[in-house]
Amino acid sequence: LHTLRHVNRQRGVPVVRLQVKGMSCQHCVRAVEGAIRSLDDASRVTVDLPSGTVEVDSTRLERDAIAAAIREEGYEVLAT
Repeated sequence: LHTLRHVNRQRGVPVVRLQVKGMSCQHCVRAVEGAIRSLDDASRVTVDLPSGTVEVDSTRLERDAIAAAIREEGYEVLAT
């Protein structure tokens, strides 16, 4: 998976960044956000539609679980 994990310095929370293909509208954004929040409602999810980037701030979620939730919504999580 094309990901980056770093720590949100302001919040001190790990951040997972994923490159996602197939998102084209606000419905897509809501679907991805909802899929991730169904795993952990406390997660902060940021979707940047033009770049296809999804960032998740969470101490409880692993990258593979986030990617699986996005794939279940029908989007492709790009591999490196």
